[in-house]
Amino acid sequence: MPARRTRRVVAAALAAGLIGLAAVGCSGGTESGAAAAAAVTVVPDDHAEVLAKLPAAVEGTKIVVGRAKAPHTVTVYVDPRCGYCAKFEASAGTVLADEAAAGNVRVEYVIASFLDARTGGTASARAANALRAAADAGTGGFAAFQAALFASQPAGESEDGFSVDHLLRIADQVEGLRSDAFDKAVRDDTYRQWVADAGKAFEDAGVGGTPTVLVDGTALPAGNALYDADGFAAALRDAGV
Repeated sequence: MPARRTRRVVAAALAAGLIGLAAVGCSGGTESGAAAAAAVTVVPDDHAEVLAKLPAAVEGTKIVVGRAKAPHTVTVYVDPRCGYCAKFEASAGTVLADEAAAGNVRVEYVIASFLDARTGGTASARAANALRAAADAGTGGFAAFQAALFASQPAGESEDGFSVDHLLRIADQVEGLRSDAFDKAVRDDTYRQWVADAGKAFEDAGVGGTPTVLVDGTALPAGNALYDADGFAAALRDAGV
């Protein structure tokens, strides 16, 4: 689908409240509650086994998970500080991982950092840089790190969250991810330009908030099913996956 038409489809879906963002999602305000301590949450073993098998590749401003020749493409727009994105990853994200592992979909992640500009701080950009570094770590690195990162997200869209130390402790939960190259990329903000370009791609898409999901270029009419595994799986089936 041409980019211009995709933007029109997304805009129309947002206006109609089809994506779920109109009901719930991150669009610039902060969630209530003070930021929690920088805890690290371990991904359940059964899910971790699926994630460890998923290949990832960087394609321009997207990180693509799954087989290149999968019959369907799911595009997901997320911001690391978005609490609703964490809820999405914990529910619908497990469905996407299973579908990608089965070869049914390839998942394109567009990692935004718009909450930094709207609420202050650089937490989203630091996390996005670390996610980009994880994409270089081979099979399973990105998928497992992304799941661990959202599971360990500081509460309240904290502007001082995702410190370098916190990101490296999250990476400790992913077997084989920590290396001199990964640690240096996280500490030195190596992929700052990629993070900026990904942020621009998010803005240019016109989606307005996160999480946002497209299936083969068309906005998913999921509503609150974005945060329910069974509901999301049903929405994917309705979309032809």
